Amino acid sequence: MKVILLKDVKAQGKKGDVIDVNDGFAKNFLIKQGLAQPATTDSINSLNIKNAAIARQKELEKQAAIKLAGELKGKEVTVSIKMGDNGKIFGSVTAKEIADAFVKAGKQIDKKQIVLKDPIKNVGQFKIVIKVYPEISADCFVNVVPAK
Repeated sequence: MKVILLKDVKAQGKKGDVIDVNDGFAKNFLIKQGLAQPATTDSINSLNIKNAAIARQKELEKQAAIKLAGELKGKEVTVSIKMGDNGKIFGSVTAKEIADAFVKAGKQIDKKQIVLKDPIKNVGQFKIVIKVYPEISADCFVNVVPAK
């Protein structure tokens, strides 16, 4: 019997897969537990339409991410940080502070998108990577200056 999985089922398949299983297993376990539904032509067509809509949405998100990465490439933001009398920085510049600087500059960036290889603990200009979308990133710069 062919069924469409509504949830991931161990050793059978992932959500949305059309699989062929024994009639008893399908009726007594998968359908009864709400893990699958019978694969009729209507349900298969609706699944194909749903998958096409999801693919279209992901493509639109990817195009928007490519545009945002182009806008962010090479952009500089300035972050001020407290320093002691001897020129030593208290703490380090965090991804949240950098994200706040981008928000002030007019770009909506989440702190989770900022990739810091090492903590920024000095004054100066540093190169950072912003992961806009999986496999799409932009190189930007952060100028760290002492707070006045």
